[in-house]
Amino acid sequence: MISWRSTWSIYTRELMRFLRTAFQSVLAPVLTTSLYFIVFGAAIGGRMPDLGGVDYGAFIIPGLLMLTLLGETTSNSSFGIYMPRFTGTIYELLSAPVGVAETLLGFVGAAMTKSLLLATIILVTARLFVDYSIVHPVLAVLYIMLVASAFSLFGFILGIWADNFEKLGIIPMLFLTPLTFLGGTFYSIDMLPKPWDTIALANPIVYLVSGLRWTFYGSSDVDIAVSFAITLGFLAFCVAVIAYIFRTGWRLRA
Repeated sequence: MISWRSTWSIYTRELMRFLRTAFQSVLAPVLTTSLYFIVFGAAIGGRMPDLGGVDYGAFIIPGLLMLTLLGETTSNSSFGIYMPRFTGTIYELLSAPVGVAETLLGFVGAAMTKSLLLATIILVTARLFVDYSIVHPVLAVLYIMLVASAFSLFGFILGIWADNFEKLGIIPMLFLTPLTFLGGTFYSIDMLPKPWDTIALANPIVYLVSGLRWTFYGSSDVDIAVSFAITLGFLAFCVAVIAYIFRTGWRLRA
């Protein structure tokens, strides 16, 4: 049976850590997003045609939101589990009467809360630069929470795998961010010439950006069912990996 008190303790601890680094966790993404809107939305967007009937400045909002969410969720989650390993306080968690379910619910719940907060701030910031509307607001919230859950678990795995600070930043900086930029953040896959439009579909981030864009405007490069299926599949894969890690103690008890 799940101990909700243990889950709440882990959840509040992660949120407090997020609030202690509010300048880096909140202000930095907002400033970065504002710069993107100034450069791409205002300077370039005025010369770009509408994409699928959507103004270019509004078109890039889901992509910028996904760009920030993936980076911040993965980094926060990986750092949150890496530091207890680095300082040795992870043994307090391992020796406590806390199961895998409580640990995951606490970490993932905090990640979803932080992601929704960031998404809200970014959307409010975007309103200062461009007018937009969300066709499916409930689905947008659910999809953001789903993506946040998946990449929170992915960051959890990354934080356990990394044995130094350099490895902690390799995946987000060298793989996740470039894939997001190439995943249709600032353009539609349909704009690419052949065979690059087909090759782009090998990038998994394309499906995440397209899924969120569909919840905003009702249209996307990829079918929404495929986007949801890939996101759920990645979430299930991460859950299986973490269950294996806790069962075997890989890199946790070393």
